[in-house]
Amino acid sequence: MQIGALGDIHGEFGTVDELMKRHADVPVWLSVGDVASNDGEYFAPAAPLYWIKGNNEDFDFIEAALSGRPPATMLRYVPNGGPHQVGPWRVAALGGTFAPSWYNTPASALPPSKGRRLTAASIKLGKSRDDKRRHFVRDEVVVCKGLKHVDLFMTHEAPRPFYPAGRRIDSGKTVINEVLAAMRPRLHIFGHHHEFTDSMRQGVRSIGLDVVTRSYLLIDAETFKCERLDT
Repeated sequence: MQIGALGDIHGEFGTVDELMKRHADVPVWLSVGDVASNDGEYFAPAAPLYWIKGNNEDFDFIEAALSGRPPATMLRYVPNGGPHQVGPWRVAALGGTFAPSWYNTPASALPPSKGRRLTAASIKLGKSRDDKRRHFVRDEVVVCKGLKHVDLFMTHEAPRPFYPAGRRIDSGKTVINEVLAAMRPRLHIFGHHHEFTDSMRQGVRSIGLDVVTRSYLLIDAETFKCERLDT
C-alpha cells in the first residue's frame, strides 16, 4: 500500500482532486498545511486527507474541526502532538510556524485575529495577519519530544539548516531538530517553503515537499520508500 503526501495546497483543490483520481488505489493522503484558498475556502476531498495547520489558514475553521464540527468527512485535521493513527502509521504533528515572542504562551491562549484589514498586500483569507493561532508553542513541542515509536512526523516549518532558493539566511527552526533527535521517527516531512529537498537531520530522513502544483510523494506504507512524482 502507498500513502500520498502533498505539500502546501493553497486552494489548488482541482489539482488534489486530479491526483486522487490518478491514484485511486491510494487510500490515504497527507498534507503539511496551508490547505485553504486565499478566500478562506476549504473543500471535500474524494479520499481521506489528513492535514496539519500551516500559517495561511482560516483558524476559526480549524477551531470548529477541533470541536467536532469538521466541514467535510474526508478532510481530517491533525492537531499538534499525538500520536495519531493515520492509516497504518503512528503520526505526530507540529503544524504552524515558530514565533519567539509567542513560544511560551499556552496554545489555548494564542489570540485570534482582531479582524482588522491592513494593506491589500497583507490581507490573507479576508483577515489581517495578526492571528496568533498560526504558531506552535513550547507545550506542544514538549509533547512531541516525549513521543516514541512514531512512524511519521509532520511539520510545517523546516529543520535547520535550510536555505530556501539558495538564500544565505537559514530559515530552519532549531526546535524541529530537537524534536527529531528526541522522537526518532522513521520519516519527517515538512512544507512552507514550496521547495523539494531530501536530506538527513539528526539521523532521520527529512523531506521538504514542493507546492502541490509542482510535485508530490508516494510513500510505501511498510518500507517507507519514497517516490517523488511531477504533478
